[in-house]
Amino acid sequence: MRANDREALPISVRGVTKTYGPVHALKDVSLDVRSGEFLTLLGPSGSGKTTLLMVLAGFTRPDCGSLKFGDEEVIRTPPHLRDLGMTFQNYALFPHMTVAGNVGYPLKLRRVPRPEIAQRVEAALETVQLGGYGARRIDQLSGGQKQRVALARSIVFEPRILLMDEPLSALDKKLRDQMQIELRHLHDKLGMTTVYVTHDQREALTMSDRIAVVNQGRIMQLATPRDLYERPANRFVADFIGDSTFLPVTRSGQAVAFNGTPLVFSAPPPAAAELTLMIRPEHIVLSHDGPREGANNFSATASDIVYQGDSYLLNARLDDGSRIALRGGARGVNLMALPAVGDRVTLVLAPEDTILIDASEA
Repeated sequence: MRANDREALPISVRGVTKTYGPVHALKDVSLDVRSGEFLTLLGPSGSGKTTLLMVLAGFTRPDCGSLKFGDEEVIRTPPHLRDLGMTFQNYALFPHMTVAGNVGYPLKLRRVPRPEIAQRVEAALETVQLGGYGARRIDQLSGGQKQRVALARSIVFEPRILLMDEPLSALDKKLRDQMQIELRHLHDKLGMTTVYVTHDQREALTMSDRIAVVNQGRIMQLATPRDLYERPANRFVADFIGDSTFLPVTRSGQAVAFNGTPLVFSAPPPAAAELTLMIRPEHIVLSHDGPREGANNFSATASDIVYQGDSYLLNARLDDGSRIALRGGARGVNLMALPAVGDRVTLVLAPEDTILIDASEA
């Protein structure tokens, strides 16, 4: 199957609100998805991410707002006229049809001639690495193969927009990790504008051009995976993406201190009334030579060490009682030389890894 010859469409969402009684599923959401972009809607259960996807698909009508595919307003356009493909969490395959029957169904609805259907179905199956599987029944397939059939069905008519609702959640971890890379490669090959929903932060970081973090019906932050991880906009995003330690700080103008000691940082702190220091466990270093000049140093007591195969996790308690975690690579490290429980340790944080964020949740 060739890359999509039709130009991928950008998506523009403006002021979309959806309520269910007193509950706001979406609150005045505005969002732009670039042409050909892979954008992920990431958030906890009940955050509103799937409701937003259903608005894009046409299965949910919002109370107000605008939705454009390219220059066309589609807020009142029914799903089957929106020219988009969609894969669902449960695959939604027809058990009484063969693989070829499932994949070819969208073409049959569009009254494509049978010879062309057969040709395009086989091309779609080849694209998802299921060439020769057309005659098989759905109950003869593994979970991963069913997911590929659902994907082939969603791309066989070459839509300009592809929507995906947690399509990998039913797969085991190893297969899910493999399919993440394959889906990304397929997106790059076909060039469709893709909106992907997941609650799995690692999945979102692996696959996306940009990620929109959704919570309580609002978009908390829209950014690239790297910016989202390294420069979260607020406490909620920082806590939801990756593992972090949060330490309270005091501010006086541009000076920021923890426990009375001024901090050294490279990026200016945000203009927020209250700040917190976010520390990623892989950014902090265990110093065997005491405090380091030009860095932020923390005195702590080791509370436990956990061996995790490819890494180790050192948990410690700072002098003010705060807990902090350090993750280091286990390869090449003499684990026996690490501190024992109760040992005093010095933890070092470089200025470029000293990230000050808005302490609010939103």
